[in-house]
Amino acid sequence: MKITKISLLFLALSLSALSGIAQTVRHLGDGNNIVTVDGKEPLLMLPIQEDAPEARVIIVKDFNPVQTLYVRLAQSRTDYMMPLDLYKAYGIKNQREAKTQNYSIKILGVQTDAICWKNLHTASTYDNKNHEKYRPEYHFTPAYGWMNDPNGMFYKDGTWHLFYQYNPYGSMWGNMHWGHASSTDLIHWNQHSIAVEPDAWGAAFSGSCAIDHDNTAGFGKDAVIGFYTSAGERQTQSLIYSTDGGENFHKYEGNPVITSDQPDFRDPNFFWHEPTQRWIMLLAVGQELQFFSSKDLKDWKKESSFGHINEFDAPTLAAGYGNHSGVWECPDMFELKFKNEKTKKEESKWVLICNINPGGPNGGSATQYFIGQFDGHKFICEDEPEETKWMDYGKDHYATVSFSGAPNDRHSVIAWMSNWQYANNVPTMQYRSGNSIVRDPFLYQANGETYLGSRPATEYDEKGLDQVVKIKGSSTITLSNDEGEEFVIIYDQKEMTLTIDRSKSGETAFSPDFAVPIVAPVHKKLTSLRFFIDRCSVELFGNNGEVVMTNLAFPKSTFNKIEVSKN
Repeated sequence: MKITKISLLFLALSLSALSGIAQTVRHLGDGNNIVTVDGKEPLLMLPIQEDAPEARVIIVKDFNPVQTLYVRLAQSRTDYMMPLDLYKAYGIKNQREAKTQNYSIKILGVQTDAICWKNLHTASTYDNKNHEKYRPEYHFTPAYGWMNDPNGMFYKDGTWHLFYQYNPYGSMWGNMHWGHASSTDLIHWNQHSIAVEPDAWGAAFSGSCAIDHDNTAGFGKDAVIGFYTSAGERQTQSLIYSTDGGENFHKYEGNPVITSDQPDFRDPNFFWHEPTQRWIMLLAVGQELQFFSSKDLKDWKKESSFGHINEFDAPTLAAGYGNHSGVWECPDMFELKFKNEKTKKEESKWVLICNINPGGPNGGSATQYFIGQFDGHKFICEDEPEETKWMDYGKDHYATVSFSGAPNDRHSVIAWMSNWQYANNVPTMQYRSGNSIVRDPFLYQANGETYLGSRPATEYDEKGLDQVVKIKGSSTITLSNDEGEEFVIIYDQKEMTLTIDRSKSGETAFSPDFAVPIVAPVHKKLTSLRFFIDRCSVELFGNNGEVVMTNLAFPKSTFNKIEVSKN
């Protein structure tokens, strides 16, 4: 991925100015400490040790705590440094104002002999140049820190906006913010300032955005409206809005707008339902999805449930649908048109997406889906309750959600390209995790069933990023590099399966769950495989999207050879 623009204050050019030191550190015993920093430089550089326990870093302003971070401060070694923007944390507008300030920070849970006290220092800039050999060329990754679920994506005025779960204070999960990036071509991404920060209601978990074209919420015509889960002692739903196209968001003073007594109550996904002239929201609630409706995006009414318990329908209609081996989360729903193979007529069906962790077909996290009809009140699934359909059979495709307002009536989706079995341990440190390429889902039929496929977005066509291999019967396709590392795909036409072996694909020792066989069913005879190969990933599209497998790989160099042999 080429980073084309950085708008954050501290993403500057080099480490040459990292010469300051914290003014005083007072150790109070039992892991309690007070750090006082002068205002000469805007950044406090935090030494990180990834296997250290999280320390509580409390920003104190006017003798009151205003922000709490959870940071793995270095105990015995420093793996890397992360910046804390003091000017932003304390509301400092300019350097002249900053020089008159002293900043007080409480750090709890770090003993006096920890190595972080020697490396804690202030700085004027932060080095964001890429230090990672596995950073992708054309998949989005954050400049630094941790990223997981994509959030709040929308398309407006020729620009794709991507928000994501983000930890700016370490390359492991924690301190959930919304990061923000944008692109006009889905290949080159501009990175923007943090969009949503934690507050008194909790961390900023997953959510969605849409354009309020008719000013139903009263924030202005074409305002960008967002919802996210505030994850504190309980999970509630908060509303945000932007009047400048998503560059800056404001939090609604009436937050939280939706509450529940359920412990797992999260990941709001909302859209405008034209037939009923209302907004519809999906929420993941324990082992089911719940539907809500609203006219003004502020007052919401529960309509129905789907998946585990449905209080509006007989249990045979919607109890126990799909896989329930893990937590249901990150829902999405959209309507797709397709041509019925039997009637030759155009029809439409609704696709309900539900991400689950664990419980994926090859272990860990994955995206399941349901096909049926939605009338603005409830979803009726056409499949049998015990049947589970998966959007992507690879190990590394999770939290799949769509861009609101994608052009040409598309429902383009993007996923987090990792797996919770090993996401915190993959062999990168400056950043962790990237996104899949954007895909356009479609419906197709095979053996009397309707399935969801997903082909690469048209923006990637003719960019020279993909390779296509023709298949005639059972075959073995081997991707390799000059070091002899291999990523092997086996197509068994008799068994109608596609199997991936990445045991010799490069670095695998970071997790026993990584180098395991990965198997996908094939519903129609394969004639082609389309590959998108980047520095740490292989995305495979059989028959241009009828079967899809997304997998990470960490070779010494990018796979540059493809060999096909008959089985």
